[in-house]
Amino acid sequence: MDEWLRQRAREMRRDPVLNERRLWKLLRDRKLAGLKFRRQVVIGRYIVDFLCLRHRLIVEADGPQHEDRAEDVARDEWLTTQGFRVLRFPNSQIENRGHEVVGAILAAAEAKLARG
Repeated sequence: MDEWLRQRAREMRRDPVLNERRLWKLLRDRKLAGLKFRRQVVIGRYIVDFLCLRHRLIVEADGPQHEDRAEDVARDEWLTTQGFRVLRFPNSQIENRGHEVVGAILAAAEAKLARG
């Protein structure tokens, strides 16, 4: 299973969906306030879209398949128990209100710094 997840993550990095590409353009190379993000990272039995390990912050780009899914709730709960904070952004927000997405990510990182 682990090897399958790692292979799947590699495939997802090679061929990202449109809004993941848009979000990665904002996050890569420490462009966003020097935060280091990695993409398509395996954590446990899940693949997360973007991870800033220093701040234990996960950013997810959610397409229509993520609307009201109990799987996502269980996944987020498990990730939270592992000490991660999960931010989810619908594709429409990434596409049309990118400044809000950036602001929320920065606020989450700053909140982590304030908590220590």
